[in-house]
Amino acid sequence: MLKPGTLCFNRRSEMLEKLSIRNIVLIDKLDLSFENGLCVLTGETGAGKSILLDSLALALGVRADAGLVRAGTDQGSVTAEFSLSPAHPVFSFLQDIEVEAGEPLILRRTLGSDGRSRASINDQAVSAGLLRNVGEMLVEIHGQNAERGLLDARSHRALLDQYARLEKDVVAISGLFDSLQKANEKLESVLREIEQARVDEEYLRHMVEELTELAPEEGEEETLAAQRSNLMHAEKIAEALRDAEKALAEHGGVENRIRSATRAVERVIDKAAGKLDPVLDSLERAAIEMAEAQTVINSVAGDLDMDPAGLEVLEERLFALRAAARKHKCEVEGLPKLLENFTARLKALEESDREIESLRAAAAKAREKYMEAAKILSRKRRAAATEMDQAVMAELEPLKLGAAKFITEVSTLPDENWGPNGIDKVAFLVSTNPGSAAGPLLKIASGGELSRFMLALKVVLARVGSAPTLIFDEVDRGVGGATADAVGERLQRLAEGLQVLVVTHSPQVAAAGQAHWNIRKSDINDVSITSVDRLNPAARTEEIARMLSGATITEEARAAALSLIEG
Repeated sequence: MLKPGTLCFNRRSEMLEKLSIRNIVLIDKLDLSFENGLCVLTGETGAGKSILLDSLALALGVRADAGLVRAGTDQGSVTAEFSLSPAHPVFSFLQDIEVEAGEPLILRRTLGSDGRSRASINDQAVSAGLLRNVGEMLVEIHGQNAERGLLDARSHRALLDQYARLEKDVVAISGLFDSLQKANEKLESVLREIEQARVDEEYLRHMVEELTELAPEEGEEETLAAQRSNLMHAEKIAEALRDAEKALAEHGGVENRIRSATRAVERVIDKAAGKLDPVLDSLERAAIEMAEAQTVINSVAGDLDMDPAGLEVLEERLFALRAAARKHKCEVEGLPKLLENFTARLKALEESDREIESLRAAAAKAREKYMEAAKILSRKRRAAATEMDQAVMAELEPLKLGAAKFITEVSTLPDENWGPNGIDKVAFLVSTNPGSAAGPLLKIASGGELSRFMLALKVVLARVGSAPTLIFDEVDRGVGGATADAVGERLQRLAEGLQVLVVTHSPQVAAAGQAHWNIRKSDINDVSITSVDRLNPAARTEEIARMLSGATITEEARAAALSLIEG
């Protein structure tokens, strides 16, 4: 068990060092230099404390709102400068994404009145999302409604995992759950397909038999159509060939006339001194061509199919193919592929038992791997829950909740609720009185108690977080007197290891600070301006006296303020 007040970390060298704000709502120009330890910010309601936190949040990458730009200006900007040790994880993160960064680390956000924003890290342009990722590693802001996160049981698992540093385990089990889902989806998909196939089995078998008997072939329609065309025009073709043959044979035939011409030339060729040689060559070629033409005509005429029965058989085949294509609403060319598809579906149906068995084995294996990892993660969570409960309990006593109990309940979810985060349901339970049963925070804790439970948990989580700066906005809301003293003391002890900035209305908390800033609003020429002043010891005493007594500051209030500070 950790002793009350014990802090097991020290990052005092890391902090938010400077904050520069230009033209944001009521702030025209503001440059702040912060210190380590507990820094308190006070001021009357409406002075602009929330504007200061909104400005810082803008530099840390939160969603930009054009309404933050000061009226009458084109743009506003916020720059946050951090002093960090070289070992801070933000540097390895930036190195992995090839963003050069060194000491100091400077985050800047510029926001136009049109709502457009620009972000940079050490003057290198980055996306607002990346700026936010970096900002979350440097600053944790706990607003006035931060305890609502504790009331939402959906956040409890993440907080426990954060404490136990189980982020990598959760990423791993998320991957295993994804594999399990895919294995189950594949099995269910195949089961649906097979179920549908069994319904269609008789139809499939009939179609396969019908198409197998038809035996369609690729390109068959085109071939048959050409053959049909030839058969339909065979008589005309034969008549044309007869006319051609007749023309070649009339008047003794072209071949005879060519031979006669050849003999006539040959009789005088020896007297022409070679001039008639080309004539003889031409006549010889003509004789050869005419002989070939006669041979081709005879061949084509002999090949003509004049059988009407052959045409009938061919047309019957062509019409059968086209009828099958119409029946299946596809082209004739698609029939062979359709037969192949129907055959494959039948084969799959016949082999379905083996496939289902294989898929079920794969799904079972995926479930086994998921369950094995989930059980290991569950054991880690239960061990971490016990450790975290002890740590939180150690923080409750100095916060005047020594009789309270904080219990992190880890239970197993029903199968249907398993998910990417494992099989555990995590819930924070508390009891505030001895002997009373533990229950949900919302039902058990009052407003002031809830704030202190939140502070205790944040103190414990800060030990494992990377953020060197914690900001609390009115964490003391709903408490006063000795309890407010206890909250201030706890924040002071927390600031021994971290930089802590607190916006407060409690004089006890303000008195615990090591540095004090006052936020005030002034009207200059009918224009409201928010300013922030670092208070010296005398001014600090006066401010805490105001917080104690109100508008009229009495000597008694000053004495009480001085007593709080010295105490």
